[in-house]
Amino acid sequence: MSGERQLPLRSQVPIEETWDLESVFKTPEDWEKAGKELTELTKRIAGYQGKLKEGPAKLVECLNIFNEAGTIAGQIRSYASNYYSVDTTNQTNGARLGQARSLMSDFGAAIAFIEPELMEIGLDKVDGWVKSTPDLAYYAHGLDKLRRKQAHVRSGEVEEALAMTADAFGGPSTIYAALNNADLKFKPATSSKGESFEVGQASFGGLNTNTDRELRRTSWENYSDGYLAYKNTLAATYISQIKQDVFNARTHNYETSLHASLGPNFIPVEVYHNLLKVFQRNLPIWHRYWRLRKEIMGVDTFHVYDIKAPLTTDKPHVNFKQAVDWISEGLSPLGDEIVKLIQKGCLEQRWVDRVRNKGKRQGAFTSGTAGTYPFIMMSWADDLFSLSTLAHELGHALHSYYSWRTQPFIYGRYSLFEAETASNFNQSMVRDYLFKTQTSRDFQIGLIEEAMSNFHRYFFIMPTLARFELEAHTRVEQGKPLSADSLISLMADLFKEGYGDEVEFDHDRIGITWAQFGHMYMNFYVYQYTTGISGAHALTKPIIEGDQDAVKRY
Repeated sequence: MSGERQLPLRSQVPIEETWDLESVFKTPEDWEKAGKELTELTKRIAGYQGKLKEGPAKLVECLNIFNEAGTIAGQIRSYASNYYSVDTTNQTNGARLGQARSLMSDFGAAIAFIEPELMEIGLDKVDGWVKSTPDLAYYAHGLDKLRRKQAHVRSGEVEEALAMTADAFGGPSTIYAALNNADLKFKPATSSKGESFEVGQASFGGLNTNTDRELRRTSWENYSDGYLAYKNTLAATYISQIKQDVFNARTHNYETSLHASLGPNFIPVEVYHNLLKVFQRNLPIWHRYWRLRKEIMGVDTFHVYDIKAPLTTDKPHVNFKQAVDWISEGLSPLGDEIVKLIQKGCLEQRWVDRVRNKGKRQGAFTSGTAGTYPFIMMSWADDLFSLSTLAHELGHALHSYYSWRTQPFIYGRYSLFEAETASNFNQSMVRDYLFKTQTSRDFQIGLIEEAMSNFHRYFFIMPTLARFELEAHTRVEQGKPLSADSLISLMADLFKEGYGDEVEFDHDRIGITWAQFGHMYMNFYVYQYTTGISGAHALTKPIIEGDQDAVKRY
């Protein structure tokens, strides 16, 4: 390591390491044109209000326009959101995203009458229309789902008013994203040799796994301190989000915000509570793991910034092309079509935005909609962690690709509960392949480290955040106050239980962890990482054992 390490501006990065958003709209003017088209379709849909009772032909017309408009809306949102995600400092990107959200709010308000009106007609009567009208069979499953959630659908007037709040209610997450990805600044980290390294959302992951303990310590402390400096602002935005979740639950007649989050996907709340019970029951396993790492590292005290410390000085180096090839080989039991898709998407069609730059948002995700590529955003670091992240996101990408190809717009979106199974499945398959084919000691240690880092995130961090999220929502539902300090204390107490006496405890820096996850603005999302990885490993096991029927089932 030598010299000051600075992230480049977005304008300075090589295009081949960025995603091809011009494949969605060639120019910003084309995007604007699509927005006008969506506005016209939105008006046409609104014209059906009060007319669905005229018969199945009217309903078919309305739903067909909805399907067309929804596809265009998805493309508009994807284009704007993805441009913003890779450069949150760009004012044009921010303005375009705001415009997209406004269009989505108008669209949501325009279609709000459909479900209440169908319920007013009577779902038994609508079922009869479906059976007698071939064109309605296309929408049968969606109408069946409406029957199952009818107790939570309000009148058309109320649903329209609630839909119109979508843009305004997006305030907490919008403010958080701007602060977290654009405005939040961190002090540089310092290596044991006194060298300075920039700490940012795109660089923190790599610094956190560096062999230099002093660099890990200063990067972790400075990263945490950056959030603590804005703890009151971050708390205010998150508390506003919780209150919004509670409001939405109550206005749709759900018992709690947890019921409101799980109910639409027909997941019993007992699944959530059971996950937390199993997690707490198995905390001693994590305590043993901390002790083992401490012993291997030979340190007197074990800190949070040691959890991802490499246990070999010869970390495996994996470039992007090599990673794509290994992922392809690891997933080859699924068939040649999958392999060709991965190769073409990653190496020719530029699905992946992997470059590190200033203003790039935190983490990794997959984005897109029918009519676009399944785009992947991440920050590449030439290591096994990056390879694993790419495999994970390709799970989402392939899931999306096949959903969009085989399902209409109204069915093309899958639940988050399902999503995290496909992504973790890929990681498990690729990890098994590499463990069998890359036999050097350092590489296998690196694989074990990557696996344990992944398990730490999904079987430890995410369940801890899920406990925090449930308690925070419960307090608001009970009328109890929340503040920055109470949220930090709640988070710290939960991590203290998880780390036990094995990890040195820094109350405030550990307690601010909730502010570092944008997932907290997604209403009981994080628990699904844990259920997803559990399901993924159950699906992987028979496939790697050679069960061809298991491949077909998957």
